[in-house]
Amino acid sequence: MSLATLDTSQHPYLPAASATLFRAKAARKLSFEKIGEHLGRNEVAAAAIFYGQAKATQEDIERLATLLGIPQQPLEDQLGGFPDRGRSVEMPPKEPLIYRLYEIVQNYGYAYKAVLNEKFGDGIMSAISFSTKVEKETDEEGNNWAVITLRGKW
Repeated sequence: MSLATLDTSQHPYLPAASATLFRAKAARKLSFEKIGEHLGRNEVAAAAIFYGQAKATQEDIERLATLLGIPQQPLEDQLGGFPDRGRSVEMPPKEPLIYRLYEIVQNYGYAYKAVLNEKFGDGIMSAISFSTKVEKETDEEGNNWAVITLRGKW
């Protein structure tokens, strides 16, 4: 299994905790799925903490320190504040997979909006009261499909 790593030179706007967490993740050879299980969160939520896009609870910090073998105090100092969401990726994104996600919103954003408004009325889907998950499907021909579920409170 390949593991996600971090080249900090490619991500100059990430918080200091990102480099600390990714180094320890690589040293322990842990996937985000395993880290998420240890935290009691899904793998996307765990990864979002690593990228500074989600707030870590005190319990998250304690569990990460234990799992990753990092002293707890530096993690508290680095993860104790509020996330600065949205700064880590320049727009439009250059990384191809992230660009494709951006492209989905460019191409289907208004269609999603129209269908959501028809189903729910005027409003917006929350990105705060929100969950997401990534699943892998393999069809009968052996093709792999990414299934991304976005679940936000209306």
